[in-house]
Amino acid sequence: MKIRLNLVKYLANLPFAIILLLTIAAFSIFGSIIEQDQSITFYQAKYREPIFGFIDSTFILQIGLDHIFKTWWFISLLVLFGTSLTCCTFLQQLPALKSVRRIKFYQFDKMFTRLPINTKIAPKSNGKVITVLNEKNYHVFQSRNIYYSNKGILGRVSPIIVHFSMVLILLGTILASTSGFVAQELVPESEVFYVQNVLNNNINTFVPHISGRVNDFWISYNEDKSIKLFYTDLSLIDANGKELKRETIYVNHPLKYQGLTFYQTDWNVLGLRVKYNDGLPYQIPVLKQPNNIWVSWIPSKLTDAENPDFQDGNILLDTVLTGTSLVYNNDGNLLGVSELNEPFSSNESVQFIDLITETGIQIKADPGLPLIYFGFFLLIISIITSYQSYSQIWVWPLGDGLNIAGTSNRSKFEFEFELLNLVLKM
Repeated sequence: MKIRLNLVKYLANLPFAIILLLTIAAFSIFGSIIEQDQSITFYQAKYREPIFGFIDSTFILQIGLDHIFKTWWFISLLVLFGTSLTCCTFLQQLPALKSVRRIKFYQFDKMFTRLPINTKIAPKSNGKVITVLNEKNYHVFQSRNIYYSNKGILGRVSPIIVHFSMVLILLGTILASTSGFVAQELVPESEVFYVQNVLNNNINTFVPHISGRVNDFWISYNEDKSIKLFYTDLSLIDANGKELKRETIYVNHPLKYQGLTFYQTDWNVLGLRVKYNDGLPYQIPVLKQPNNIWVSWIPSKLTDAENPDFQDGNILLDTVLTGTSLVYNNDGNLLGVSELNEPFSSNESVQFIDLITETGIQIKADPGLPLIYFGFFLLIISIITSYQSYSQIWVWPLGDGLNIAGTSNRSKFEFEFELLNLVLKM
């Protein structure tokens, strides 16, 4: 029992907690500098030469610097720090709060002289003393002819709230490190997809059985024809094909459903559709080039009623997906411009009718995020309230007058000025 008590006291030790916090911060910095969750070949190529004299690819992979926030030792540090905060709360903060809440009636004159601010005034009525203190939001307590008052007790509660908020943040971080996942899906327009291409999972990751459908995909442009935003009309559906939720997503405007967040992250062109002499459309593949340029070979005619003749054709080049493409011949000479749903300027029998696109959707689950957000909210509130002064005032009749004394844990000058105003009003 004694050993356990000593262990708890050691965990509640402030220097020990500071060492833990600095250690966590140091490894978090490493996690920000070193790319996380990359392939082994990535680290072998980038960290072939050691940084800081000793951190190379072998060192990174051996101790887990490639996934710091998921390693057992980093999670252990978080648990240990949370335990230290909890022990400190129960051994130091709660007893201090209990002491603050205790109503203190000093019984002897010498007790007043020990207080930093004290004075003596002419005797006043009890009602006048209580009224003046209440006007300044003091809580007044009486024992016989002795008055005790205080205000700002929330400022003394703030350290407990700080500890509690930090524990919540740590719990959220641990939960996110052990249960979250990130998936990436590339889905053609009008196709159904399932959450299955998990890029980043953890120890307790659970991937829900949910599917989605890309109803539509489009791009908006600036005046200079540069891409402004790309949009995906996304539906989530159940096993019976029933639509659960539908929303248009774009950058910084994801779809959220039951702890899952669907982000718009990427896009691509799979092919295009052309039509010959008002016949059936044909799907033609495209080849992506640097700087978002897509090139395709468009046959000029059909070999028969069904098959295009790939021996003769034109080069179609599309840059910004506005429905306007450039048409070149075999020699690389520009023949003209092709508009969507309009015949080729070089061949009236060929019509460019549609682009076949796919959208990149990132699915992310982070069950610890609500705890982290709530923890930070409480932390901000507690920091603000911690600046509130805790003030105490005693009033005690002695001889032919009243002894008035008080103390405050901060803002000593402001408290002295406030006490002076109270004395003048009594």
